[in-house]
Amino acid sequence: MMDLHQHIAAARKRLARIQRAHPAAFLALVIVVSVVTLMVFAGSLWLTYDVAHDLPSASQLRDVGSMAQATTLYDKDNRAVFTIFQERRVETPLSDMSPLLVHAIVAVEDQRFYDHGGVDLVRIFAAAVNNLRAHRAAQGGSTLTQQLARQSFLTADKTFRRKLKEAVLAWRLEREFTKDQILEMYLNKVYFGDGLYGVEAASLGFFGKHARDLDVAESALLAGLVKSPSTYAPTVNLDRAVSRRNVVLQTMRNSHAIDRATYERAVRSRPRLADALRSEENDGQYFKEEVRKQLVQRFGWDRVYQGGLKVYTTIDLNMQKAAEAEVAGSLAEIEQRQLKRHAQGGSDPLQAALVAMDPVTGEVRALVGGRNFDQSRFNRATQARRQAGSAFKPFVYAAALEQGFTPATVITGLDNPVATLQGQWVPDDHGGDGAMTMRAALRTSSNRAAVQMLQQAAIPTAVRYAQRLGIGGLPSVPSLALGSGEVTLLSMTSAYSTFANQGMATPPSLIRRVDDASGHVLFMSDTREARALSEATAFIMTSMMSDVINAGTAWQARKVGFTLPAAGKTGTTNDYHDAWFIGFTPHLVAGVWIGYDMPRTIIANGYAGELAVPLWGRFMAAATRADAPDRFTMPATVVPVAVCRMSGKLPTDGCRGAVVYDADGLPTDKPMVYTEYFVRGTEPTDYCPLHARPFDAVATSGDGIRPGVAASSGEAGKSALPPTDHLHDTAAPADARLGDNPSAATAPPASPASASTPRKRGFWGRLFGR
Repeated sequence: MMDLHQHIAAARKRLARIQRAHPAAFLALVIVVSVVTLMVFAGSLWLTYDVAHDLPSASQLRDVGSMAQATTLYDKDNRAVFTIFQERRVETPLSDMSPLLVHAIVAVEDQRFYDHGGVDLVRIFAAAVNNLRAHRAAQGGSTLTQQLARQSFLTADKTFRRKLKEAVLAWRLEREFTKDQILEMYLNKVYFGDGLYGVEAASLGFFGKHARDLDVAESALLAGLVKSPSTYAPTVNLDRAVSRRNVVLQTMRNSHAIDRATYERAVRSRPRLADALRSEENDGQYFKEEVRKQLVQRFGWDRVYQGGLKVYTTIDLNMQKAAEAEVAGSLAEIEQRQLKRHAQGGSDPLQAALVAMDPVTGEVRALVGGRNFDQSRFNRATQARRQAGSAFKPFVYAAALEQGFTPATVITGLDNPVATLQGQWVPDDHGGDGAMTMRAALRTSSNRAAVQMLQQAAIPTAVRYAQRLGIGGLPSVPSLALGSGEVTLLSMTSAYSTFANQGMATPPSLIRRVDDASGHVLFMSDTREARALSEATAFIMTSMMSDVINAGTAWQARKVGFTLPAAGKTGTTNDYHDAWFIGFTPHLVAGVWIGYDMPRTIIANGYAGELAVPLWGRFMAAATRADAPDRFTMPATVVPVAVCRMSGKLPTDGCRGAVVYDADGLPTDKPMVYTEYFVRGTEPTDYCPLHARPFDAVATSGDGIRPGVAASSGEAGKSALPPTDHLHDTAAPADARLGDNPSAATAPPASPASASTPRKRGFWGRLFGR
């Protein structure tokens, strides 16, 4: 102690002598030392503040285990079918990971993991020596804890400031969590390449197996990816991945994690890659995308992509696969026909869309928005608005039935012109006499009958009923009866479901329920049925549309193998730009559309009955293979009544003895008297005035009604032969096309005479000279 005091005293004396001898120099020295000391102190304070001021709080640090979780989509049977994610990750506990994988990661990334306190000074010193020898940053000194801190809170910038932050955070993490907790969080967060985060996703994505089932070679390969996922990814360069794997195996051998025999077997093995994570989503991409958009709109992007939602959808994956297969097959068939006719042209490919849904719940079972989702994400089932052609006619007739008309109502004045903004107009048609029943008009898809019916039922009334069925934005013009309004396939399919659902309209839905990551219900679909049509109207319209499938423009649905009781309607637009068919059974309604994105002729004379109906029929045959042949239920408000096919009145003995001739003038075995359905109170009470005598039947080539002429009708299931001529089913332009598609519009005829179409003899008539 005395020596210390003596040394201090001696130093003071020397400083005093220097101060007296060199006062100016001494003052300068004091100032310099003071400034340097102050700068060092200030720099230390600034560095401490800079490192610590934006570090996560204690609560944020405790949430380090919170990771962006993928949203999972389930099918109607609650099986996982899709994921939506920012980072493709499947969280799994450490206990469900292979010990070999844990040993491989620790061996190659942080051998002293269980010995250090977050920062390994021994490893840092060794890395610094190696880097000096190599004259480059050949080796890093970060521990697994430091990597976890960097992945969770910091950037990848290689700066001294970031390294200090990383060290501080690693020290804090080691005091907040156990070693196993840190290792579990790290293995669930680390990136392995190919968009795969965490060991479970990497195991499934690269080897098609769970992380708990990995062998030593597979574990070593995954561990080797951590250093540089893009460089060593086996899907990019398998040889490079194997070389890196062997380095990891050698490290495991040196650290005694595996023995020599295990090492040698693993080095000789060749990886077998398999993707059990992403290959599951080959089907239903249009459906998934539509669900994704709805989720983002409701819950926001962050919650959908990072929140780990559980979304229970309505999709039937088997039905979806059948829909996509039939769409692809039908497009290929049509394109083969185009090649034979040299009809292909243009750069845009032919497209098709399909929607299938439960008519009672509104749940969409399958949705195809185009031929290839990867080439075009535009959804033609939900986004494309196109003219529906004659597929719109059932809404006109439904509105008429609601006003008191019946299927036996005779529609007259078919050749009478209709006033439009462009003048007098008579729709193009396939011929016929001046009158026909409503049932025959729908079965044959008569344009003139539909327009006349729209005039009698009133255009505003038809528009109002279409809105009740879920179809809005329609023009109040005469050509509306022929589908001149633009609609989506989804809205049309949903509207037809009202007929199958006894007049109750149910909005389409793709999502049943949404739960958060903790299992709390965020959204529950509420099936809201609304009465749009009476039960009687729905049943009678279904009966009329059954004729379309059994003996009308959609007869090819039976030809391709679909046999269940069903109803529906075709639609073909001007110049054969669009082909539609929407049809239903009591349990499933499906709609089909075929056309080009930029409207042009699909194929000359390409009616929907030849293009869309076979696609629909094959899909429905596959989708309803296990369904019972249930019939549509007739409500108590409907009564069946025997009527004359021609007049729609109660039959006489003359009606029962009359002969029915087909469109080619040949006698058929159809009875003149058939059973028609009426709303109770609207059934006929007077007798047929056309068949007072038993031999008043005269051959005819159409469905028109003339006194003394027996015409073929549209009753279900009675036709001996399918129609032999193509029935016109096109939407008229007139005033509904103003400003929408001028190139497709044609001027209204100047007079009824100029619009009439000469009757053409059918095949049998030509064959027999009739």
